[in-house]
Order: sequence, then structure tokens, then C-alpha cells
Amino acid sequence: MAQVLEALLERNREWSAQIRAESPDYFDGLAEQQSPEFLWIGCSDSRVPANVISGLAPGEVFVHRNVANVVHSSDMNLLSVLEFAVDTLKVRQIIVCGHYGCGGVRAATEEDMPHGLADHWLEPIRRLAKRHAHELARIEDDEMRRDRLAELNVLESVARVAETPILRRAWAKGEFPLLHGLIYGIRDGVLRNLDCTISGADAR
Repeated sequence: MAQVLEALLERNREWSAQIRAESPDYFDGLAEQQSPEFLWIGCSDSRVPANVISGLAPGEVFVHRNVANVVHSSDMNLLSVLEFAVDTLKVRQIIVCGHYGCGGVRAATEEDMPHGLADHWLEPIRRLAKRHAHELARIEDDEMRRDRLAELNVLESVARVAETPILRRAWAKGEFPLLHGLIYGIRDGVLRNLDCTISGADAR
């Protein structure tokens, strides 16, 4: 186990040295301040790193991730990140991003398989599946049905973020951010816009 950690630290040292060789002032610039354009609310899945798939550099995106990118109105972690991003960092864009092939969405649809605490966390997705049962039942392929549920989960999460007092206050002042919903395809690496952008004008 110690060898695994040491290998990780060695990769970090190599990465740091390479960055400093290419751009000697790189880390000085990062250390000065944090002023990202984006807040990213995404899934914890290790295959969906926000900076990498969006092509954004460190410092350009503030990130919150959880299992299946669920937005719970009582999640103090997410709400603290959202409040800091909007009130202090003054982000201008908020992205809720799900992905196809999401293990959390799959788990939410497996009624006969216990997943421990994850079952409580994923309860909003199960409710969402019941609410859209008629639409989902028309999709014969299991994977395509789950992928559609992943899209619906993003749309629902966007709506929940828009309802928070944090965004309502910012929008009442005529401030940003814009709120978007995206879905990522693990098989092709492409981000897709779900065309559910909400602005302060839409919320009035």
C-alpha cells in the first residue's frame, strides 16, 4: 500500500516539474486568487473529472461532486459550495452535469438489490422514475432507459438548484449566474446540452 501512495506522489512531482518547466509562473498565478467562471455540480464517478472533460484549467472551475449528481434541498455540503460560489466567487455559470452509464442511476433502478446508505441518497431518482414511468416504459432497451433517467435527473437537479434561496437572492439583485444542464457520454467523450438553461429573467 505504501508503494501505491509513493507512486502517486512521484507522479505528482513529475507533473509539477513538467508544469514549472513549461510555465515557470503557473503556480504563482494559481496561488494569488481563485476566480472561476464556472461552478460544476457533477457525479463522483472517477471517469467524469470536471476539468478534464470540459477542457478547463485549474482555477477556471469550482467543483462539487456526489453520487449521481443529486441535488438534495437538505444537503449542507452542496448548499455551502453553492453559496460560496455565488456570493463570494461570483461565478457566472453553474453547470449540473450527469453522464450516461451512471452507476448511481443504475442502483436507483435496482429495487431488489440493497445498496446501504446509497439507497437513501438515491431516493429522489427513484421518485423521478415513478413520475416518468409512462415515458420510460416506452424505452425497451434497459441501458437507453437508464440513460434517459440520467437526463431527467439532470433536469430535476437544475430545477432544484434554481429553487434555492441562494440563487433567488442573486437573481433578485439582477446578478448572474446562468444555470445549465449537461450530460456527458462516457463512450464518446462528448458533453451534450440538455437545453434547460435558466437565468434570473426566467425565474422572475
